[in-house]
Amino acid sequence: MSSNQKEIVKVDLGGREVTVPKGGLYDRYRMSPDLDAINRDPRVSGVDFFRKLPKIKVDSPIGPTLTPNFYYSISTARLTMLAPSRAIRARLPEELSPLEIVPGLGLVSVMFFRYDVCDIDFYTEAAVGIAVKPARHGKLGFFDLVTGLKNDHLDSYVLSLPVSTDIAQVRGHDGYGFPKWVTGLDVDINHHRTTARVANDSGGVDLSLLANTPTQRAHVSGERVGSLTSYTRIDGAWHSTLNQTNVLNAGTTRSTRGIALQLGEGRMSDDLRSLKPKRTIQFDVMTEGQAALHMPVPTSVQSRNK
Repeated sequence: MSSNQKEIVKVDLGGREVTVPKGGLYDRYRMSPDLDAINRDPRVSGVDFFRKLPKIKVDSPIGPTLTPNFYYSISTARLTMLAPSRAIRARLPEELSPLEIVPGLGLVSVMFFRYDVCDIDFYTEAAVGIAVKPARHGKLGFFDLVTGLKNDHLDSYVLSLPVSTDIAQVRGHDGYGFPKWVTGLDVDINHHRTTARVANDSGGVDLSLLANTPTQRAHVSGERVGSLTSYTRIDGAWHSTLNQTNVLNAGTTRSTRGIALQLGEGRMSDDLRSLKPKRTIQFDVMTEGQAALHMPVPTSVQSRNK
């Protein structure tokens, strides 16, 4: 093994064998972290957010596990686009309805994630998602929509969710019911530039982003905590997954100047094209944040009215 290759260890997740970095957070703690030790990592700005979130042991399709999964240092980017409701409905299960900003127009997004320090070690991720109405909500008024967008309390249905590591794929696919696969995936986000490249099966470009990072604003830990609820089916039953984000440095722009999203050939681009996006209306970048991803819980979902 060459010196630049890290040693790995094999672990079992519900009968699936995956490899993780030897001496990494998963190898050392198996989801039960020593927060004091992690607090000493120079990439982690603090762990107060996690001290108030006790972990519990649950049974899951990947065996007994602790939840939530803690992400101590992350960066994210999200392009929000307008798309015709008709195209969106064609990709949604009939139980879910698009969140419309006006009749006939919904919201779709392309997202990129870089998890520098987390319970299952470093990985990157990308997503094509659809904003949906909360599954157990009645009529959603304009006020609810504005509040949701402003405060980052959104519900979504994900079409694509490629990741860069085996453990993230197995946990996400088997444990959460997400459409995850492993591919080459580079995400680099700093205060000046946001770049991402998702590879397809042949090593070419599935999807890529090159953009100027919007001006960032710092937040005290706990001041701005957003949530995203995602709906998935596990063994035919609907589940909801809560992801809480502790925003530390973030910015938004409505301008599309300096943003280049390239669609290539692959599953992500195919999913995005199928939604027929019209234009980008918002670009959100978080250069520093933290997250707690909870295990899915069963949820009742009403069929939408025809």
